[in-house]
Amino acid sequence: MKKVEDYIRSIPDFPEKGIIFRDVTSVLQDADGLQLAVNEMAKLLEGVDCDVIAGTESRGFIFGMPLAYLLKKPFVLVRKAGKLPCETISKTYDLEYGSATIEIHKDAVKPGQKVVLVDDLIATGGTMKAAAELIEELGGEVVKMIFLIELAGLEGRKVLEKYDVASVVVYEGK
Repeated sequence: MKKVEDYIRSIPDFPEKGIIFRDVTSVLQDADGLQLAVNEMAKLLEGVDCDVIAGTESRGFIFGMPLAYLLKKPFVLVRKAGKLPCETISKTYDLEYGSATIEIHKDAVKPGQKVVLVDDLIATGGTMKAAAELIEELGGEVVKMIFLIELAGLEGRKVLEKYDVASVVVYEGK
């Protein structure tokens, strides 16, 4: 029986020499791989009490939406600045080279709601930390963060140490 990591394509020396890029498009392009990935992420949520699933743009949408559907929960978008049509709150955070801003609708999460945050990959943890801070600013509680892939060598868990973090596949390097 195949495992999720069997569907993840590893591309050496991309985007620069010495880096192994972990490509999720190969998971998405295979019906069995996609189904397995979503099912394995759903297993990470067994026993988790939540009201809302939230995903970060854009691959967090790809994996978060089917999870919300399976669990019969609403789905909330955390998007890049300027993409949401209603009133938003935003958070700017540092990237390796520069900064980025994400936003969420002000009415997306109600005070007291328990939220699961979803993305395809945890690297440095900056995007998810900013997303969690937006959820908390709205009065929500982040009860879990889940990822398909974790690049442990980038130590994103340290940035997210106050949260319950789980990943389906963990790669020790960067």
